[in-house]
Parts: sequence; structure tokens; C-alpha cells
Amino acid sequence: MLSARSLFQEIIDNDDSYQLFCSIAASGEAQGGWENARIAALVPESMRELAPKITRHGADEDKHGRIFTALLKKRGLEPVPVPPETDYTMLLERRGIGLTHDKLRRDEPLTEHDIVVYLSHSRVTEQRAADQMDMLVKHFADHPEVGKAIKMICNDEDNHLAYCHEELLRLARAGHGRTIQRTLRESALAEIEVYRDVSLAVMDHMGRILGWPRPKRAALALGIRGMYTFERLGGWRRMVDLRMPQRRNALGGPAEPAPVF
Repeated sequence: MLSARSLFQEIIDNDDSYQLFCSIAASGEAQGGWENARIAALVPESMRELAPKITRHGADEDKHGRIFTALLKKRGLEPVPVPPETDYTMLLERRGIGLTHDKLRRDEPLTEHDIVVYLSHSRVTEQRAADQMDMLVKHFADHPEVGKAIKMICNDEDNHLAYCHEELLRLARAGHGRTIQRTLRESALAEIEVYRDVSLAVMDHMGRILGWPRPKRAALALGIRGMYTFERLGGWRRMVDLRMPQRRNALGGPAEPAPVF
């Protein structure tokens, strides 16, 4: 029987699939760390109070990238190149979601609109990250090799999601509500398509590495497309609602250091 637990167990039990999984994760987190660091440096003067939280967000993501790299090294493995079809962050950028790398490389202050776009995009992608980490913690919190890492990352992702909710609600009260609603919807509808495509690509690579039979690969692809259909028909709405989080000021302090693995 196919399940998230059994699939992930297969992936982490094989050095080659584990190497690809950790490399994809480390690359995505490192990209997120760079993006947040640039946004923090370019925040407009009218929103400078957000800069420390954006910096903390980026520091957390940098830390996650180092954790995945450390997990590889613990097994005696090195990161491998990330196939472009599995690069979630860059595929979102190509769809026009979030702030482009070209904009972030310039030494020009961002606008208030740019910050609203950044937070709205983050609210959507952090929902996905939090959901994925919740699933991994549910099944692998006690795993001797990855359990400690996924629990730390899960807690950080919950903080990031709470931060997005709180700041977007504050900006909505300040008059940005319509822009936030529109950007959240556009981001969510694009994200579910990118997530489907990346999931299909990742499972295709894993299937070839692990030698999955054709019926198993077909069943997984059908499940991924079925999840996309569910999200397209209305499941995407969970990614755009805003509510005051229980964790207030979740990114108000310094980032916690990464433990040694």
C-alpha cells in the first residue's frame, strides 16, 4: 500500500534518493534565505520596522539549508545539482509569483506594494511548507537520523506562517486589503500548479533511482494529479485565509542556531 510514510522511508533508506531529496531541500532553503536577506536590505523606509523580522525569516531558511547539507555530510554524501524541473522557487518566479531575482539584485528600495506581494506570496508558500513538515513530523519525529532536524524545521515553518498571517492582517487594516486578497488568490492558484509539476518531476526522478515499477509510478502520478484537482476545485482556499495566529510576534527575536548533526 502506498502512503507518505512508506514513500519517504524508501527515499531516506537509499543513499542516491536521499542525496537528491536533501539537495533539493537545501537548495530551496538557501534560495529563500538569499531572497529574504535582499528584501530586508531593500525594505522601504515606511516599513523599516519589518526588516528585523524579514532578516530572521531569511536566517531561519539559511539555517534549514545548512541542516539539510549537514544531514548529507553525516551520511558521507555531497549535494548534487538540482534538476531544473524540481526547482520550486525558480518555477514560481517564472510564473510571475513573488519578487523577481532581477529586482532583488538591484540596489533600489522596494515599494510598499512589493512588501505586500512578498508577504502574500510567503503566506501561500509557507502554508505548503508547514503542511509538509507537519506530515513528516507525524511520521518521522522519532527517526534517529532525521527526526531532530524535521522537528526544528517544522517549528520554524509554523513561526513563519504565523508571522505572515499577523503582518498581512496588520497591512490589511492599514488599507492594503484588496491588494492582499488579489495577490493571495493569484499566488495560490499558480502555486498549486507549480507544486503539482514539481511533485511529478521529483517522483519521476525518485522512481528511476529506486526502480519503482510502472504501475506504482502511475499510481503516484494519479494521486498527485488528484490532489491538484482537489486544490483547484477549492482546496486552495486554505492557503489564502487570514486569521490572527496564536503565536504572536513569532519572528520578533533572533534565529535559533542550527544544532550539530
